[in-house]
Formats: sequence, structure tokens, C-alpha cells
Amino acid sequence: MPFTQVPGASLYWKRDGRDEAPALVLLNSIGTDMDLWDAVLPHLRDRFALLRIDTRGHGASVAEPGDFSMTTLADDVLAVAAAAGLASFALAGVSLGGMIGMELALRAPERVTKLAPVCTSATMDSASWSDRIAKVRGEGMAAIADLAMGRFLSDAAEPAVYETVRRQLLTMDAQGYAGCGAAIRDMDLESRISAIACPTLVVTGTRDTSTPLEGHGEHLVSRIPGAAHVALEAAHLAPLEAPEALAAALVSFLES
Repeated sequence: MPFTQVPGASLYWKRDGRDEAPALVLLNSIGTDMDLWDAVLPHLRDRFALLRIDTRGHGASVAEPGDFSMTTLADDVLAVAAAAGLASFALAGVSLGGMIGMELALRAPERVTKLAPVCTSATMDSASWSDRIAKVRGEGMAAIADLAMGRFLSDAAEPAVYETVRRQLLTMDAQGYAGCGAAIRDMDLESRISAIACPTLVVTGTRDTSTPLEGHGEHLVSRIPGAAHVALEAAHLAPLEAPEALAAALVSFLES
């Protein structure tokens, strides 16, 4: 299994799809792993060279405890892409993954050809994230599971999908979650995203209460030059609630 060693972490990743096709990196949200994209993969495999990465502290990627930064998480993606042999790539990321993608498009513009931030934002309530981080570090993942699940999925989600996501959330490394939570709490994207130069598709979910179009997605659309927008019938974890629609939007954007 492919692992890439970086300072403070061992990052797990998988290649998929067609090696000779355009490269597409897929990033997960906080509290999930690369399996978040499973239902979307069948629609992308024939068209792209896919690289999925478990964000540090998530899934099979292990990390030393502590606060992570968005720049560290962006550098993680660059390290894995280099190990996977990808000089440049398009990137689609959900929630935290989209934040990392925006940081990466600013940090290494020559590497990111197109960007699709999915159900994400350039700014979050830092006080509420501080509270969540403290709760997770003090009481474990169960302390925030109900809060997170209430935002992750809507009533339209399949019960089996809901249970899988909840089980994954409860069993994940609390320190990894808290470390990535710190990156969200401390991010400084809002004033910088107007410098993103690559073509960008902002994806929002009509049932997303965590990062809805109002107050979140709309700022990305208005501030990222030339950004396009598509709304899907989904809550925060759009790849689970609207995999076909998300795949269609990504294919249309990436192949245009």
C-alpha cells in the first residue's frame, strides 16, 4: 500500500483510473477518509488519472498530535502528488478538502490546473471550532458525533450510508480530527482567494447547513475570478448524497 512520509505524518494514498489521462486529485472532508468518493469513482475512472489521499490524521494516514495548518495540509498534497508522479493536476475537495485545494492553488499555482471546491468555505466561526477542538481532545469523538452527523447528511441519505459515516467518525483518531480542526479555525483564505488564477467551479449543496451558498459559497463565487457555480441537491457530504450529479458537474467542468 502506498504511503508517503512527511514531517510529522505518514500519508496513505491510492491511484486509480487511467494513467495516461488528465490527473485529478480528490480530497476528503474532516471526519471522513478517501472512501467519501467511492460512489463517484465509477463515473470518473475512465476519464481521469485519479489520486485520492487520506488527509493527515484521517483514515490510514497517521499523524503526530498537535495543531495542523492549512499550509501543512497543502504541502502534504504536493508531497503525495510528487510521489505519485503527478507534475500538475486538477483538484476537487469536499469541505476541508476544498479549503486545502484553495490554499494549494494559491501556494503552488503552477501545479493546480483546475479547482473544484465542494461544500466548503473560505472562513468559518473560529470560536465554535475552538470549542469543538477542546471537546474532542477532552472527551473523544463521541462528544461531537451528533453535531457533525447533523451537518454531514440530510434525511435523504440512505440509512446504511448514515451508519457507515457515523461509525467511521466515532472510530477515527480524535487527535487527527482536532489537528485538522485547528487548520480550519486558523485559516486565512478569505482575503486571499481573489488571487486564485486557475479555472474554478464552486459546488454547493441545497441541503448543506454547514457551508451553504448563503454566507459561504457565494463569497467563493464572487471573489474567485471567473468562478462558476453549480448547486446540487445534497447536504454537506455531496459525494454521498449526489454522486452522479457531482460527477457530471466535475466532468463537464474538467473537460471543457
